Amino acid sequence: QVQLVESGGGSVQAGGSLTISCATSAYVISSFCMGWFRQAPGKQREGVASISPADGATVAVAKGRFTISRDNAKNMVYLQMNSLEPEDTAMYYCAADQRQYGCSSLLISGDMDFWGKGTLVTISS
Repeated sequence: QVQLVESGGGSVQAGGSLTISCATSAYVISSFCMGWFRQAPGKQREGVASISPADGATVAVAKGRFTISRDNAKNMVYLQMNSLEPEDTAMYYCAADQRQYGCSSLLISGDMDFWGKGTLVTISS
């Protein structure tokens, strides 16, 4: 069974930084497309960033502000967020999909196989 456990959410002032984490298994991190999604109150869920298992290629919607990375030794996927804005306030979800290619397209479709329960990020102005 695939488990994805997010952590690191919290309250940050606008302009600040925060890194959230997703713990999973060695099998998942080495074989699955991994992604971060978010859903703000009253809004649809949207893709934030993805990372491919084969070559570690990353895609981030908010280029320059958000960076996805992984630590295979720790079985962790991270989302580093800089220059945070109140509009970044949302529940952030870690997700995984069994495909190994085309991970960035999943940010648009949101069609991921597995989801974590989310971690809340609140940005105050």
